[in-house]
Amino acid sequence: MKKLIIALSAFAIAGISNSALATNKQDTQHKKHHSKHQSKKLNNQLKRIIRSNHLTGDLLVNRTIPDINSPKAQLGMDLFFSKTLGGDYDSACVACHHPVLGGGDNLSLPIGVEADRPDVLGIGRTNDFAANNEEGGPPVPRNAPTTFNTALWDQFQFHDGRLESLDKTPGANGAGSSGIRTPDSPLGVADPLAGNNLVQAQARFPVTSNEEMKGFKHLGYTNQTIRELLAGRLGGYGAEGYSLIDTNHWLEKFQLALGNLEGTAEDLITEQNVSMLISEYERSQTFVDTPWNRYVKGDKKAISKKAKKGAVLFFTSSKKGGANCSSCHTGDFFSDESFHNVAMPQIGPGKGDGLDGSKDFGRARETGLTEDMFAFRTPSLINVEVTGPWSHAGSYTSLEAVIRHHLNAAEAIDNYDEQQLTQADIRNLEQMKENTSEALESKNFELETLSLNNRQVNQLVAFLKTLTDPCTQDRECLGQWIPDPEQRIDPNDDQLNAIDQYGNLL
Repeated sequence: MKKLIIALSAFAIAGISNSALATNKQDTQHKKHHSKHQSKKLNNQLKRIIRSNHLTGDLLVNRTIPDINSPKAQLGMDLFFSKTLGGDYDSACVACHHPVLGGGDNLSLPIGVEADRPDVLGIGRTNDFAANNEEGGPPVPRNAPTTFNTALWDQFQFHDGRLESLDKTPGANGAGSSGIRTPDSPLGVADPLAGNNLVQAQARFPVTSNEEMKGFKHLGYTNQTIRELLAGRLGGYGAEGYSLIDTNHWLEKFQLALGNLEGTAEDLITEQNVSMLISEYERSQTFVDTPWNRYVKGDKKAISKKAKKGAVLFFTSSKKGGANCSSCHTGDFFSDESFHNVAMPQIGPGKGDGLDGSKDFGRARETGLTEDMFAFRTPSLINVEVTGPWSHAGSYTSLEAVIRHHLNAAEAIDNYDEQQLTQADIRNLEQMKENTSEALESKNFELETLSLNNRQVNQLVAFLKTLTDPCTQDRECLGQWIPDPEQRIDPNDDQLNAIDQYGNLL
């Protein structure tokens, strides 16, 4: 009898166990079915969003992008990394725009000339701020824009759009029969020396800025005379006192790159050719192979479920519960190439605007229009993960902080954490709030207050990270755009071989 009871008990337990297993299996299958249904629903929702926003995932249609291995881009790289173009031989284009640093400098506000250690880039690059600016702080008042994807801008360059294509032809990078307006010409008037595209026009101006590359020993030179002086320095035909040790070094490079082995320095090494070559190098830095673009083209597994939810928030209007980001960050390039006042905290010395000269009026500095006060160009979000600090003044050092500012700018400014800034010299919370309050209270302030929870903010961050081309985070891949100091040697010892604050090569 005892054996029978045990057997029946065992049978009952087995029955219960089998029943539990069956139930668990059903639950698992139900969850999988539900998850699959939700995933399909989410993909269909994004499919409608992609269609309604006319997204293709292909930013390079009808564009001509230089190959980094072309002779012109290679010489442009040498020029980009050369301190010969710094007025006092202590700065180069790369000082504020290094590929490893996201095409920028990883600083809120750049340090161009008079750096304590000119070859140190990024965190640890310092200079005697007080000596260059009586109010203290880095002398360059705006964040260094990334050089990544400069070939994709068609309308404006710089935060305030002071370089403007007068044609604005889609896909032309600013080229057109009407020309390009620059600070050397009145608003709306083409500069005859601007060059062939917006990037060439841009490449002509850092050398004219006292704080960026020109230095403070050439104050008597106009923009054009300093450009010509530097070209003459490269070619060995410049003013006395500016000759290089090896005057044939650059001539041979120009002859090869321009396909004119008989050309003279005066004919080949001109300021126009210098800017053209630098622009070929910059324009070759086109990084658009992102997970998001692969998703748009049909790879449904290219991004995570979390990122997909962030994408829905990004492209959905606030009236429908979204973040309304795409109202300005439009299209495959994620920029409307227009100007908006979103009251980003203005740290640093400003641009000389306002009664005390401490403010930066943004686009209004160019147009003089009240509606352009404190408005700055909408940045592209392609590779945004690697191009911080963010805003025209580099005031935020995390994507989450940038997003929270857009959700409630007044609250973000009130609670601004200046300790996030890696440059202690620019921490001035009281001055920042005073300079930014006018933008916040201006009639053209555009942001609305939105209520998104922490989970939704994290979803937006996840989506933004899908806009990153993996090459921008791979030193080996980026090495194509960085001269090897052991293979490329400048006999004039002017090549900037960038190092970090600990002496390691970038």
